[in-house]
Amino acid sequence: MASPYQGDSIFWVEVDRIEPNPFQPRRTFDEAALASLSESIRQYGVLQPLTVTRKEIERPGEGIYVQYELVAGERRLRASKLAGLREVPVVIRSSEDSDRMKLELAIIENLQREDLNALDRAKAFKRLVDEFSMQHKDIALKVGKSREYVSNTLRILMLPEVMQNALQSGEITEGHTRPLLMLADKPEEQMTIFKEILTRKITVRDTEQMARRIAVERVRHKALLSPDLLDLEKQLSERLGTRVRIERKESGGKLMIEFFSPEDLTQLCRTLAQESTAPEPGPVPPEEPPQPEPAKKEPENDLYSISNFSV
Repeated sequence: MASPYQGDSIFWVEVDRIEPNPFQPRRTFDEAALASLSESIRQYGVLQPLTVTRKEIERPGEGIYVQYELVAGERRLRASKLAGLREVPVVIRSSEDSDRMKLELAIIENLQREDLNALDRAKAFKRLVDEFSMQHKDIALKVGKSREYVSNTLRILMLPEVMQNALQSGEITEGHTRPLLMLADKPEEQMTIFKEILTRKITVRDTEQMARRIAVERVRHKALLSPDLLDLEKQLSERLGTRVRIERKESGGKLMIEFFSPEDLTQLCRTLAQESTAPEPGPVPPEEPPQPEPAKKEPENDLYSISNFSV
């Protein structure tokens, strides 16, 4: 079988004549890591050649101009420019390479280094599906992963945009996306857990436990609580800034307030203490003639008032 490389030889090409790979899946590059790689290249040179394709372009009045398109090695190319190199070593692949092959090679290179952002990887897999009609099992074979790995990666794109952005910026990890996806059909609970991950720095394990508990209990919970108690539960959750659950029993029930650290618990106690000691608002002088007092609420309704909860 003929080699896809031109004579399996290494050539030296000016960095200014190498165009970026339009199918490069990476959108973010660590500047500190690039600076470190640049310093290494400045001292020892480029140890691994870049992979390019060669294109001949005819320019009116100038003849044939040769240009190169990067297939793999964008970090090395960027770092070489930072190091001030004029030329870099390359191997030249056959120009007949398809666009799909360029995308495949770029994905594989990043996966082998394990430095491709999870969201960028998901978008790259989606391009293989949408633009080249590849099945999940085919992508898995190309990148050396399982079909489940490819499918689970693509599911990241089902998350709301705000969560995808948080993953891209490193505010949440890929591990956090799995429990968040468990609540895809419960957007309110999903957003609540997402905010708690950001504000309370919840671990992946704690997030999975919370999501699993919500997914299993939510339907049963709604069936057991009256609308008044569900509304009270929501008010308490919003007031305290954490998940609150009310459970009814044959006689009485339980009020459960979640916390994730000793500092969390201290802050919750302070909030509850402030609620219980807050002075009642003073009477407001009536501007109109007094109206007949409204009928008193039944005791059962008063039971569900948030004002009846105190420390």
